[in-house]
Amino acid sequence: MTAASTDTGTLRDLLTPECVRSRCAEIFSHGMDGALPWFRIDLDNMEDATERVVAEIRANYPALDVPFHSRWRHFEFDGADLWAQIAGRQGLTGPALAAAAGDIAIVSVLLDAGAGPDWTYSDEPTGLRLGRSEGLALASLRLFEAGLLSAEAGDPLRADAVALKALTAAQLADALQVGPDNPLVGIEQRAGLLQRLGQAIDARRDIFGRGDTIRPGHLIAGLAEKSDLQGRDILIALLDNLMDIWPSPIRIDGTKLGDVGRHRALTRADATDNIVPFHKLSQWLAYSLIEPLEKAGARVTALDGLTGLAEYRNGGLFIDTGIIALKDPDMADIAHDPASEMIVEWRALTVALLDRVAEDVRKTLGLTAEQLPLASVLQGGTWSAGRRIAGEKRPGGGPPLIILSDATVF
Repeated sequence: MTAASTDTGTLRDLLTPECVRSRCAEIFSHGMDGALPWFRIDLDNMEDATERVVAEIRANYPALDVPFHSRWRHFEFDGADLWAQIAGRQGLTGPALAAAAGDIAIVSVLLDAGAGPDWTYSDEPTGLRLGRSEGLALASLRLFEAGLLSAEAGDPLRADAVALKALTAAQLADALQVGPDNPLVGIEQRAGLLQRLGQAIDARRDIFGRGDTIRPGHLIAGLAEKSDLQGRDILIALLDNLMDIWPSPIRIDGTKLGDVGRHRALTRADATDNIVPFHKLSQWLAYSLIEPLEKAGARVTALDGLTGLAEYRNGGLFIDTGIIALKDPDMADIAHDPASEMIVEWRALTVALLDRVAEDVRKTLGLTAEQLPLASVLQGGTWSAGRRIAGEKRPGGGPPLIILSDATVF
């Protein structure tokens, strides 16, 4: 093995949450030594971030029974569970319900990358008008309910390979109410993700084919059959079977690596040199599949085997509380590509700091990791605290850094 090559085991390590955590921790360690090119770290400000997260948890979940951070929270409005209502009207139970839940979770998460500040979705049944992640959740639920992703008119609550592959950007734009006065970032890229999802599941009929349909939600049944299902297993199954849907500018020996970046501070003597993995949307999806799996009879353990999510609400919390700060403040006024080293550094620090703030939050609340897993800290939590402080600091509540979103990362 030369310095420019790697073995299969090392390559597969990049597709694990353990590698996400360890490599992000390595970047963080360089930051603690003051050796990073873009950010400095000030842990004296951790108390502010912790207090903000604790305040969110106590306000939103006074009994401290915090659910997991998942797409399902975005289908709940004013105490009503819209997905449960839709599935109930169709009479879905058992395996049919599990498959449909898997379908909507996967599709909705894939559509979830940042919407931009100017798009909103108006929902006639509820009267809600929402933007950003909440708006995308509601819009994806309605397009799923309408049968846009089903090739069978009499069975609307499904996403199948035939319909996904045939989906056009124009159809998706219409369903998401996109127009000149309501622009959505990356409509072509979002449609492309769903088309590639259809192609990927069609290529793996052994995993996604059951009966006469090929559906992403059939992954639920396969995973539920495992006797010892851990959080990491969900992510690895997603990366093993759906990696081909992601744009992958970074590859090794032709193998797509998905959501990874490069940073000069992380050095290796093989082809993984400088590579920092995140797999943000795939991990968000793994978290979102836990509840359907449990309802299908699976017991999911070791949830903290997954990592925090390297996205702008969590990362914004750490910039806005001053835990991390740009060495050159003028960089905040420049738009950055998600693949830029500065954004990679920000995301890596975010993953490492989420583990630290989770520990501090548990100590403050007197809870264990089993009582308040990272998935619940994110929900309780860091994401909403990041959104709240963003609203305090900037009109519109956008992130502290300007990101050139391609609708596949943030």
